[in-house]
Amino acid sequence: MRARSALLLGLVVGLASWLIWHLITREGTLVPRPSWLAAVLLVAMAAFVVGFAWPVRSYLAGRSTKRLDPLRAARVAVLAQAATLTGAAASGWYAGQLAVVATGLELVANEARLWRLAIMVGAGLLLGIAGLVAQHWCRVDPRDSNDD
Repeated sequence: MRARSALLLGLVVGLASWLIWHLITREGTLVPRPSWLAAVLLVAMAAFVVGFAWPVRSYLAGRSTKRLDPLRAARVAVLAQAATLTGAAASGWYAGQLAVVATGLELVANEARLWRLAIMVGAGLLLGIAGLVAQHWCRVDPRDSNDD
């Protein structure tokens, strides 16, 4: 999973989110206020992904004396890809809502939503970046054909 693919996913989900919430709010409904628990969970998932990838990074760098199970390393790489996709989708979803709320700041109720949604976008970006970093840590460079 490359950063460009994650960015494209975030943009597509963000556009869809903006369109959906724009249609819903034009009838007078407010964008729901996101829960703080959702932000905490996104940040916790980012920490778990980095935590699971750290031993793989240490092993590949030659700093770990413990044997690394190849299946575990593969699972961590897949987890990192899933985190990248989830972070991109979550940040896009909340960014679409943020765009709708930002255009309706004449409503006092939208001011509190604005900050919460901005934090949610940041938490989604953090998860996506953690996934990209973990993928980088799990990457094995191809061997040179001249090596024994």
